[in-house]
Amino acid sequence: MRTRTKAAVGIGAVVVVVGGVAAIFGPGWYADRAEDAADEPTLSASAAPAEATDSNGTWTVSDGSFAGYRVDEVLQGEDVTVTGRTEDVTGQVTIAEGEVTDASIEVKTATIATDSDRRDDYFRNNAIQAEEFPTATFELTEPAAIEEGATEVELVGDLTVRGETRPVTVDAEVGGDSADALQVVGSVPVTFADFGIEAPNLGFVRVEDAGSIEFSLALAKG
Repeated sequence: MRTRTKAAVGIGAVVVVVGGVAAIFGPGWYADRAEDAADEPTLSASAAPAEATDSNGTWTVSDGSFAGYRVDEVLQGEDVTVTGRTEDVTGQVTIAEGEVTDASIEVKTATIATDSDRRDDYFRNNAIQAEEFPTATFELTEPAAIEEGATEVELVGDLTVRGETRPVTVDAEVGGDSADALQVVGSVPVTFADFGIEAPNLGFVRVEDAGSIEFSLALAKG
């Protein structure tokens, strides 16, 4: 009986100590602080409708592009919006006769970063498992018309994240800065469970079950 009592007391002490450590260091382990979220991607002020330029042809993702995610979380009782982004984006977009006929975009997940290294470690190692699934991709599955004089376009395709592929509709805008440069911006809402991702709920932080993937692509002709 005495041995069992000692064991019970010992286990209880461990629980208390671990709980205390989590309460003190947990928030710091996940996120040092919460900075303001980055603005949503928008077309640059000079981006006219794509028809204003000779948009027909194949366009390559170039420098100045980025992609990432936007999610709401409750951190230490405070509502916070978090944005993670990377410039490691590659791919091509083809436009012909006022339609986006092909698009293939790839994003390196291991370089997506927020304002906190600890949050990023959790995202890469636990949520997205970047070592096993190093890229996220989007493949257009049907042509998308660009209406004359407009910038809005709906891109229907397959989004692959963490090895799971789901059909999505991306609300996007296309604009032409010059004869050899286009910009495409947009976002798509995602439910994390659809891609096998469990939204963290660690006591001091709770992440919403859904968020969005957003991007700004600087496209160069050829």
